[in-house]
Amino acid sequence: MYSERIPPALAGKVMSAGDAASLFRTGMIIGMSGFTRAGDAKAIPRALAERARSEALRFTVITGASLGNDSDGLMAEAGLLARRMPFQVDGTLRRKINAGEVMFIDQHLSETAEQLRNGTPGAIDIAVIEAAAITSEGIIPTMSVGNSASFVEQAGMIVIELNASVPMALAGLHDIYLPQGRPGRQPIPLTSPEQRIGTRAIPFDPARIAAIVVTDMPDSPSSVLPPDDETKAIAGHVIRFLEAEVAAGRMGEELAPLQAGIGTIANAVLHGLTQSSFRNLTMFSEVLQDSAIELLDSGQLRFASASSITLSPAMNEKFMRNLDHYRSRIVLRPQEISNHPELVRRLGIIALNTALEFDLYGNVNSTHVGGTHMMNGIGGSGDFARNGQLSIFVTKAAAKSGDISSVVPMVSHVDHTEHDVDVLVTEFGLADLRGLAPRERAPLIIEHCAHPDYRPALRDYFARACRAGGHTPHLLPEALSWHERYKNDKTMRGH
Repeated sequence: MYSERIPPALAGKVMSAGDAASLFRTGMIIGMSGFTRAGDAKAIPRALAERARSEALRFTVITGASLGNDSDGLMAEAGLLARRMPFQVDGTLRRKINAGEVMFIDQHLSETAEQLRNGTPGAIDIAVIEAAAITSEGIIPTMSVGNSASFVEQAGMIVIELNASVPMALAGLHDIYLPQGRPGRQPIPLTSPEQRIGTRAIPFDPARIAAIVVTDMPDSPSSVLPPDDETKAIAGHVIRFLEAEVAAGRMGEELAPLQAGIGTIANAVLHGLTQSSFRNLTMFSEVLQDSAIELLDSGQLRFASASSITLSPAMNEKFMRNLDHYRSRIVLRPQEISNHPELVRRLGIIALNTALEFDLYGNVNSTHVGGTHMMNGIGGSGDFARNGQLSIFVTKAAAKSGDISSVVPMVSHVDHTEHDVDVLVTEFGLADLRGLAPRERAPLIIEHCAHPDYRPALRDYFARACRAGGHTPHLLPEALSWHERYKNDKTMRGH
């Protein structure tokens, strides 16, 4: 029964998803809960897609990050999405973006709520928020917070998707705090990952609740693959590097708080930490994957702060079964707090993120295939890379059965400049770029990170570029020729 999850005064707001969808008008700006396939709105996107079969509808849709349950693809295929921000992972939507049919605004995840607060791109017309319950404290989110609190604060109307499949015991997992307005904003009073500074629920105005739709759809499971030999090797390089940092006295044995981006490689590195000697670790990240729960279970991770939890089916079942235990060791925050540059710098985060490719001098492309085609988006990697104590980027050295080198003379698109990148890692080794000039970085990257098949060509390019001169040597007519070769011949081999 859902009646125990909402106040009696709101019982009259319960309606079908189809009826709730009738509240939406073309041209609206819609804020939807959801961060990395967790805590996302599930019924309303489907109802809107169904309505679009007989009516022309176009919206700007803003979320925390990616949605699950194929919602982005359904909305994109139905033509609902005029503009979409700030992150996505859906194949159908990706095709629409790269065809120019959906205008995608790729944003640092810490910036979306801040820009909305300043009136860009405009006020939220309707907030669609998945909730475990509505209580006297406020709206209890489910497995993510994302931008939900900011959407609720701004929206003219609020539509709640009340998910009866999630336990009421999620109450207490969240810490809702939003920065004050400007001018006169005070520092965010958070000095350690385990500190709670806000409320357990999202405050709201009951008069703005326009509809409550009862659902029972689970979150989409994590698509992360188990570690393979290559990702295990990457994890080993990172762990040995961190051990050396401790031995050099640059940090204690508990390290600094850890951040790990989404995906198989970052998850594998955290998984590798379960085999390390590190203890009393903390995380201050945006997403918790299976590896974070494994570290909690091993006793090595003391506390984890994030904005969402995205797990495999087996790990999710274990998490829910032991929710009382995990709730005392995990907190979920709004993403403008989990990713806030002020806090990342203050806490001295060790940032671990994934690259599509990087070049001889440490510039990283994490978003664009071939320099033009959007993959997923920058997400929170920039928030942490630019402001963290250590910025580590990982990737496999080659892709497409070796036809694409992940180490190239010049990246085809720059998301993270060499100024924000400290360490690069592939399965072949690790390049510590700190304190090195461009001409000193390139040999390390070539010899420690590049796939052996591509090292001779990279050495040749760098040697000839150095003879041509410059602080950051390049042969401009050749700098992107590797990408051009792959575009034409489906391989970078042959240079």
